[in-house]
Amino acid sequence: MNKPPLILIVDDEPDFREIFSAKLSSEGFNVDTANDGEEGIQKAKKLRPDLVLMDVQMPGISGVEALIRIKEDPKLEDIPILFLTALGDPRAELQEINRRLSRELGAVGYVKKTEDLNVLVEYIRNFLQ
Repeated sequence: MNKPPLILIVDDEPDFREIFSAKLSSEGFNVDTANDGEEGIQKAKKLRPDLVLMDVQMPGISGVEALIRIKEDPKLEDIPILFLTALGDPRAELQEINRRLSRELGAVGYVKKTEDLNVLVEYIRNFLQ
């Protein structure tokens, strides 16, 4: 039997980590969390997750900085990272710029935290297949 994918959530908001961890766990994923970029980098090294959900704006090391440091490590560079952002500009052209920027930095894309959790789970499930 295949073990469920491990998702690492890196976010400085405890409520978001808790709610999203519970949701992903209930959907059959293994979940671990980190509350800042530094801890996220350490856990990525230790756990080698199938996917990292990385908040963009965090105190200390930002999600962007953490992503760059993870991608610079040859042992971690193949771990897909999806940015989580609370900043959602409704204008399509800005969303496209965000997507392109995410990809150029090495992220596989980004999702808005304000999105319906079921939509996020579906996106993650499709991504991991």
